[in-house]
Amino acid sequence: MKADSSPIFTNQTGVHDKLQARVSRALGAHWQRPIAAHSQTAFDDVAESISSAQAPLILDSGCGVGVSTRKLAERFPDHWVIGIDRSADRLSRDHGPVPDNARLVRADLVDIWRLALAARWQPTHHFLLYPNPYPKARHLKMRWHGHPVFPALVGLGGRLELRSNWQLYVTEFAQALTLANASVSPDVAAFSPGGAYLTPFERKYDLSGQTLWRLHADLTFDISLLP
Repeated sequence: MKADSSPIFTNQTGVHDKLQARVSRALGAHWQRPIAAHSQTAFDDVAESISSAQAPLILDSGCGVGVSTRKLAERFPDHWVIGIDRSADRLSRDHGPVPDNARLVRADLVDIWRLALAARWQPTHHFLLYPNPYPKARHLKMRWHGHPVFPALVGLGGRLELRSNWQLYVTEFAQALTLANASVSPDVAAFSPGGAYLTPFERKYDLSGQTLWRLHADLTFDISLLP
């Protein structure tokens, strides 16, 4: 079976020339955006579950319809997997029962990451699967590595895995990680899921013949990176 998904088009010719400035600004500033009420409520609720579970934590950030959260919970049965997405509609779609060791949470990542770092959550793994690429050059600040919340993402630590069908996004993300922490050595490579798709997007991109890219980085928990 083939899928028909267009490759990403961008007006950039390489790594964004303002990437270093964006990361440096995020690292040096105290970001004061208020926490959304629904994010705070969701965080407080799931924090109780995490405390009572007393199991290693995995974050599935931007989990969409939650297929990846379900699959990660099956892959890591001794972990507590939290899938987070801002869309109630996506999270409500029926993709089967949620495993007992998983939760789907509606909240904004820009809030949850800051709350989680402040609460000293220390995930063993953190997945970012096919985030919105915002491929136009003027939208760098909307990509996670160009966003003011990026330091909190890095500070949470754990084994970070980013997947994308846009090589430039992964390349920029790797450079941003080393700008935030020179001791980090991200591993970036093309990969084939071999039919073991974690998300519907991954399946669509792969069946469309697009190259998929994956980044791995081992990060250390660092509360000082709280924006």
